[in-house]
Amino acid sequence: MAKLPTVLSIDDLSIAELCAARIDGELMMIDEAWAPVDEPDLPSLRAAAVALRAPRTLVIERHSAAWVHGALTAPPTLARFCVPRTARVALVSGPRLVVREVAIEPDEIIEYPRARCTTPVRTGFDLLRDPAEPDGEVESIVTALCADHPGLRADLRRRLEDSTRMPHRGLALRRFDRVEAMLADGRERQGRRQPSLTR
Repeated sequence: MAKLPTVLSIDDLSIAELCAARIDGELMMIDEAWAPVDEPDLPSLRAAAVALRAPRTLVIERHSAAWVHGALTAPPTLARFCVPRTARVALVSGPRLVVREVAIEPDEIIEYPRARCTTPVRTGFDLLRDPAEPDGEVESIVTALCADHPGLRADLRRRLEDSTRMPHRGLALRRFDRVEAMLADGRERQGRRQPSLTR
């Protein structure tokens, strides 16, 4: 088989061809897309797979962005996107996606070659202040984000403390306090598992 694009959909090959290539070990499924099996599992690949569900102008956010950044092991069933309030984008709808309008700055968006996604800081910030999501789930995701991205914990704390007028600030700070406690507990446990270098 010739070199394939990074991600494929039924717009590129028929479902029969995609399934056959998967059975032959040439393709793997990633979200609702297919990718060559030797393609590295990088955030750009995950973002490109999620982005197939919606126009390029939309920005991957919240749970979907957390999966792109490696904080979730599987892509959410419902893909989540946002669009800047200043953008002129027609209403987008679909059975397995949610789109919302938000105030967002350009530096809070990562521009991948085939997709746009909120940064880890903006992803954590959005999840922490969302009252519709369960505390435990949000805290687990943000803990995983912070564990995988050095410096994110301090950046998130600063962002939350600087946002004095945002809705649900108290909820976000309480959740983040528990995230920091889980991160500290994880480091302590890891430290206790390290073998001693002295006798």
